[in-house]
Amino acid sequence: MDFYYREEISPIQTVMSWIVDIVVVLAFAWFCLHSFGRQIVIAGQSMIPLLNSGDVVLMNRLSYDFRSPQRLDIVVFERGDNKTNVKRVIGLPGEEVLIQGGYIYINGERLEAEERLEQVSLAGLAESPVRLGEDEYFLLGDNRDSSEDSRFANVGNVKRTQILGKVWLRIYPLMDIRLIRSH
Repeated sequence: MDFYYREEISPIQTVMSWIVDIVVVLAFAWFCLHSFGRQIVIAGQSMIPLLNSGDVVLMNRLSYDFRSPQRLDIVVFERGDNKTNVKRVIGLPGEEVLIQGGYIYINGERLEAEERLEQVSLAGLAESPVRLGEDEYFLLGDNRDSSEDSRFANVGNVKRTQILGKVWLRIYPLMDIRLIRSH
C-alpha cells in the first residue's frame, strides 16, 4: 500500500519546467551583468595581441571596490576627454617609473613580465623618471608602438577615480570567448 501519492508528470510539463528554469537563469545572469559589469567594445590596436579592435569584453565594476588595481591588471579608465580606454597597469601609487634602453624600470628595478610586456621602444614622458602620486597609476597598452597611454601628456598618470573597473572576460568574437587574466 502506498503512503504517498505520486502524480505522473506529462512531457509537456517537463518541457515547460525546463523553459521556466532557463528563463530564470538567463534573467539572473542579465541582472548580474548589468548590475555589476559593463560591456566594452575595444577600439583601436593598442592592446594587440591580447585584444583586437572590435572585440567585446566585460568589465567588473566591483573589482576595485574591495581592493586596489594590481600591476599588470587590464583596466578600463576614463580619460580627461570622457573617452574610455583599456590599458594595462604598470606603475602603482607612490612608485617611480622610468623607460630606458627599451625597458621599463619601477623604482630602479627592471620590470619582469611575460610576453615582452616589459619592453618599450618609445619612452615618451617616462624618458625621465615619472613619480606617481598616492592615487595615481601608470598605464600602457600592450601594443606599445600603437598606444596612446601614460607616456603621453594627453593621458599622463591616471588617477584611481578614473579607473572604472577590471576587464575579465572577452565575449566577442564568439570563437574566442575566454577569461582575461593578468600576467
